[in-house]
Amino acid sequence: MRVLVIGGDGYCGWATALHLSNRGHEVGIFDSLVRRHWDAQLCVDTLTPIAPIQTRLQRWKDLTGKEIDLFVGDLNDYPYLEKALLQFQPDAVVHFGEQRSAPFSMIDREHAVLTQANNVIGNLNLLYALRDHFPDCHLVKLGTMGEYGTPNIDIEEGYITIEHNGRKDTLPYPKQPGSFYHLSKVHDSHNIHFACKIWGLRATDLNQGVVYGVLTEETGMDELLINRLDYDGVFGTALNRFCIQAAVGHPLTVYGNGSQTRAFLDIRDTVRCIEIAVSNPANSGEFRVFNQFTEMFSVNDLAKQVQQAGSTLGVKVEVKNLENPRVEAEDHYFNAKNTSLLDLGLEPHYLSDSLLDSLLNFATKYKGRVDQSQILPKVKWRR
Repeated sequence: MRVLVIGGDGYCGWATALHLSNRGHEVGIFDSLVRRHWDAQLCVDTLTPIAPIQTRLQRWKDLTGKEIDLFVGDLNDYPYLEKALLQFQPDAVVHFGEQRSAPFSMIDREHAVLTQANNVIGNLNLLYALRDHFPDCHLVKLGTMGEYGTPNIDIEEGYITIEHNGRKDTLPYPKQPGSFYHLSKVHDSHNIHFACKIWGLRATDLNQGVVYGVLTEETGMDELLINRLDYDGVFGTALNRFCIQAAVGHPLTVYGNGSQTRAFLDIRDTVRCIEIAVSNPANSGEFRVFNQFTEMFSVNDLAKQVQQAGSTLGVKVEVKNLENPRVEAEDHYFNAKNTSLLDLGLEPHYLSDSLLDSLLNFATKYKGRVDQSQILPKVKWRR
């Protein structure tokens, strides 16, 4: 299939673009490269030295003989988006091209507006472009498990059947987002659902858990293909941050009491989930929702596992509880369903000692690039 990966220079997007190319799809990347610009603005850098996108793509072609088309542009630039789609002629569009950090969206008014404008308007532009030119194209959109929040009932996959005053209906699952970033994802989901209903588009919304890891089959092939790995308090995510903190001898930064529970998955499963969704498209007019994760852990669970993994490597790992900069329930019920992707053939990589060892060793290799002043959280939800 011809698959356009929007946001293909990012953490999940880059790994996915290479994976789909390696599996025989004709792949294009559409990216504004703004993620690199935000690093510069925040004075942070990825742990890993990532090459320019053109260098990455040339190395991929040299190694595999496979060419990935590149379109450098912004989803908010509708004429360029339209031109790129018409040139590439996609059968499927994988949409990663959004500002993906909750803390970034909570820095101030400017960053909240930037997040929602970039994410919601860019996604809406894409929906119109598909309606006008590629109505049969399958949209695979990355959502987030953070859309659901932490309800005191089981989290279903996108929809819930309820009975009220003697009547019964299946409705979109209620959303309780925890940041202006998560709110943007909720707006996206509503807009896509509406577009499928009125225009007959086909879409799969992948509500993804927190991703960890850095190596996939493809990104591990060569140093120039290496993926980014964020450790800072704005773009870094829990398990990746903990392993890097352990590698540089910094106490693990557990927010609050650490009992917050979330859904997680290995980046190797992220790329496989996208491949499964692309290969099994939604029907015309269908807005399909999959919960994309493999396991659930509390923050304390992760900290303990990193401590144990560090101990086996002779690294003493301390844990420090910090005042929680977020506004969130710390003690809560959390039980989410994730059967759809498993039913379609996902074979999960569960969190293991060997994965943690690999991630710790990887972090140790590049620990000289860590700026420890960027580790602690600097963004607070409250005024």
